Amino acid sequence: MKKIGFLSFGHWADHPAYQTRTASDTLLQSIDLAVAAEEIGMDGAYFRVHHFAAQLASPFPLLSAIGAKTKKIEIGTGVIDMRYENPLYMAEDAGAADLISGGRLQLGISRGSPEQVIDGWRYFGYEPAQGETDADMGRKKALQFLDKLKGVGFAEPNPHPMFPNPPGLLRLEPYSKGLRERIWWGAGSNATAVWAAENEMHLQSSTLKFDESGKPFHVQQAEQIRLYKEAWKKAGHKREPRVSVSRSIFALTTDQDRYFFGRDRNGADQIGFIEKDKRAIFGRNYAGEPDQLIKELAQDEAIQEADTLLLTIPNTLGVEYNVHLLSDILKYVAPGLGWR
Repeated sequence: MKKIGFLSFGHWADHPAYQTRTASDTLLQSIDLAVAAEEIGMDGAYFRVHHFAAQLASPFPLLSAIGAKTKKIEIGTGVIDMRYENPLYMAEDAGAADLISGGRLQLGISRGSPEQVIDGWRYFGYEPAQGETDADMGRKKALQFLDKLKGVGFAEPNPHPMFPNPPGLLRLEPYSKGLRERIWWGAGSNATAVWAAENEMHLQSSTLKFDESGKPFHVQQAEQIRLYKEAWKKAGHKREPRVSVSRSIFALTTDQDRYFFGRDRNGADQIGFIEKDKRAIFGRNYAGEPDQLIKELAQDEAIQEADTLLLTIPNTLGVEYNVHLLSDILKYVAPGLGWR
């Protein structure tokens, strides 16, 4: 059985075709969609984080609200850009959201991708140390965040505190036991996937990665996942790793589906540059009748290697239509692939 969740970028715009005209629309509909997704049997509700854009940017209030209104569904991010984060403050926010949800947080973090503004993390007050790149800074912050999630005391208590302290060094509160084991790293290369395994994080691999061999996207992604699993085993971690991949998959079962996504029937990988000197490969979209999708998805090597599939959704089309899209995957596609 494969876990299946949705991944929303949380777009909004004052556009006549959008159901999400404002930030409020997107936030409230995200909560409603997560509740509905749980009701139809989805396993996860995940959200992308982008700063300086008309998209979701502050995940913990949203994740906490979803956690308070749901019971079973995993709640996560894909991904939080660590270049923008204060690791200690983030550990407090994450601990609170995880406790509210009853331990269902699955946080995807990363060093980040190109953003809407130049060096946006500088506006948040962060600078790489001398000799560091912004990527180095993001990875260093990630390790600091992981360290604080262990719940080990590190701060010297005030000898005259406002409230009595327990003995010894103090840790961050609220502390949520087990959250450290539910952190994922969004890797865009083979090397960072191996780094994630070495640092005992689960792996998130999205719909793009650096083009490291010229092979089709799903083949390169499957190779990345296998390298990750080998590195995890070599590191000697005691628990089992998890791996998610993201895909845009649309079952065409109505005329409305065909109108929106019929042009993607013959999708193909694309090549581009997400950084000026690094060639990237972008995975194809899948759109077709359910029987066609079953045949095509069975050939996707990376999906076969992963235990979790995140379906990217067109959140601007509203809750009702996205529930229809997700339901069709669960009803007509997943069983034919042995995912349900």
